[in-house]
Amino acid sequence: MAKLCTFVIAVLSLISLSVGQAQAGPEVRVGTLQFGTVNWELGVIGDGIDRKHGFTLKPVVLADKDATSVALLSGDVDAIVTDWIWVAKQRSLGRDFTFVPFSRSVGALMVDPAKGYKSLADLKGKRLGVAGGASDKSWVLLRAYAMKTESMDIVEAVDAQFGAPPMLNELVLRDKLDGVLNFWNFNARLKEKGLVPLITIGEILPALGIKTAPPLLGWVFSEKWAKDHPDLANGLIDASYEAKHAMKTDDALWQRLRPKMDAESDSLFEILKAGYREGIPEGYSEADVTAASEAFALMRDIDKAAVGGLDALPAGTFWPSYRP
Repeated sequence: MAKLCTFVIAVLSLISLSVGQAQAGPEVRVGTLQFGTVNWELGVIGDGIDRKHGFTLKPVVLADKDATSVALLSGDVDAIVTDWIWVAKQRSLGRDFTFVPFSRSVGALMVDPAKGYKSLADLKGKRLGVAGGASDKSWVLLRAYAMKTESMDIVEAVDAQFGAPPMLNELVLRDKLDGVLNFWNFNARLKEKGLVPLITIGEILPALGIKTAPPLLGWVFSEKWAKDHPDLANGLIDASYEAKHAMKTDDALWQRLRPKMDAESDSLFEILKAGYREGIPEGYSEADVTAASEAFALMRDIDKAAVGGLDALPAGTFWPSYRP
């Protein structure tokens, strides 16, 4: 009898293993940063949504943004999250990377309300921190906005100091900077400390004539990979949009994500959650592609180096084979 029970248990274990392997599906390797906000969504996808869509998510943690790009270029990962400007530059070099919107979250220029700044003109001669470098899209768009609304060359008008987002936050909080142009999740931390946006990139775009704010970050992968593995490519994006819907509507889910968010307080947790939700795209259409092309042209006219010396957004930058 004992031998029979042992045999039955072994058979059931093999059946369970086989079912588990079948449910797991082939891997999709996604390059990510250890503390990036992308990990929040990956955590939701990897909690069973991936297997529902026929694949197993495998996050590959990398050191920095450049390392994720290198990993995609070398084939060490199947997809990353980055901006369409990078995709445009790669396509101009003959590579077939393409983009599907991931987030509409945008940065902002944050200031201390006690200083009384009301417009960009008030920052003349002031110290301004800028995340992402001199060719960062937010900085280039801010330059275009300053020129249009204030007839001001902000490069000449302010003392711009470029640096890493956490360092810039620390400097502005210590009053070593008069304002900081930073990414949305770092701005959330400044908001908790009492700073406010002087202007957001979302407000800049319509002022520059762009009616639809284009999604700035997206899933990026090779068209060849998508063609060779259509079920995986479509499954990844389907899983992403399902995860986004859950993140937009399910508060309990965010409590499970909180350990990934480095939110030291309840107020910061709520600000980060609201900021992420605000940037969730419902999908994308030709209007988004048009908006991205218009933003690209604006940046080209201000700083052609910022768009890799290109004249226009290359065809195929946005993946035409998917619409949610």
